[in-house]
Amino acid sequence: MSNKPFLNTIISPSLLDLYEIKESLFVVIDVFRATSTFAVALYNGAKSIIPTDSVEECIRIGQLTDGITAGERDGVIIEGLNHGNSPSEYPRDFIENKTLVITTTNGTKLLHQSLEKGVHQIITGSFPNLNSVVRYIIQQNRNVYLACAGWKNRFNIEDTLFAGAVIEQVRDHFTIQCDSSLMAENLYLRHKNNLANFIQKTTHWHRLSRYGLENDMLTCISLNIADCLPFFQNDKLIKQNF
Repeated sequence: MSNKPFLNTIISPSLLDLYEIKESLFVVIDVFRATSTFAVALYNGAKSIIPTDSVEECIRIGQLTDGITAGERDGVIIEGLNHGNSPSEYPRDFIENKTLVITTTNGTKLLHQSLEKGVHQIITGSFPNLNSVVRYIIQQNRNVYLACAGWKNRFNIEDTLFAGAVIEQVRDHFTIQCDSSLMAENLYLRHKNNLANFIQKTTHWHRLSRYGLENDMLTCISLNIADCLPFFQNDKLIKQNF
């Protein structure tokens, strides 16, 4: 029997209760756009990111920390918050040395759900920081859950594609006996050389393109443009050096 750690893929937050995630390394994936924005903001020098699961908490913590408050619901900036979930909103000359307090439709909710279940560590993953995620989970030698935020508990393709991209690079280091992971890897391998065209067929692309966010989504599937590791510690995401 292999002594390698296990890797599983959770394709929707609604399936979280089916997995024993306690003491695992948990990778939150919300490609369009939360975890892509986390990577870009930290790469561009944000001091920290505080993910909140409600608008009220976002406003409250923003006032306490003098932070930049941000959040959207269904692609629209929430009234009372300053900014949205677009990676393009957080260039270095704006975000460097600042705290970003953010709430999103799916990704921050999943992060808080996993905390309640006693995970060992949380990191966040997206195509812009793929290499950092791969290096870190190999280094840790611990059971891993690749957790897709989906959209309002529904399956989505872009998060699953990212899980597949991770699996392609780490499979020799893990025991993978998980049909969700098999599906994710095969989906990614089939479309990896034509990702920009394939992604435009997805539900989330059609939904967000109504708000003119096509360039955002292309940024979110760009490989390693913000190669850093958002690491959750003391209620905030910080850039982990390793």
